[in-house]
Amino acid sequence: MTFNLEKSIEVLERTPKALHMLLIGLSDDWIYSNEGENTWSPFDVVGHLIHGEKTDWVPRIKTILNISENKMFEPFDRFAQFEDSKNKPLHTLLGEFEMLRYQNLTYLKTLNISNDQLCLKGQHPELGQVTLEQLIATWVTHDLGHITQISRVMAKQYKNNVGPWIQYISILNN
Repeated sequence: MTFNLEKSIEVLERTPKALHMLLIGLSDDWIYSNEGENTWSPFDVVGHLIHGEKTDWVPRIKTILNISENKMFEPFDRFAQFEDSKNKPLHTLLGEFEMLRYQNLTYLKTLNISNDQLCLKGQHPELGQVTLEQLIATWVTHDLGHITQISRVMAKQYKNNVGPWIQYISILNN
């Protein structure tokens, strides 16, 4: 599939609703369980997505589109959610994520990004030069990856209960 900004926005708009439908009203066993030491629960993933909305995607888009010569991105703290989400209920996090995503996509749409602008570059602190197209494509795939992660973490809560069907349930064998 060729990159397309409008098609990217289709996915980015749906992520908050998908997470809301998947997670809201579930018991704590589903929300706070993970896959073991140093892994994330669905709650942790939602906090991570919020932190990205605040400090990653749009700030980096602004850096790339800024006329300044400094195109260096601020480093992203991939673990900030553990402190930022502490003592917040999941429904609050889901609401915050939905609001931030709406604001960020509203801003993105107002930019009327051209195909030429998609080729503009920023400087990632670890990866080097990246284009605006790559950044937005990563935003989309990042969302989809975390939706998959949440589904995998939840599925694995029943890994020891499916019996012989485990051989057919690929998500349990990852």
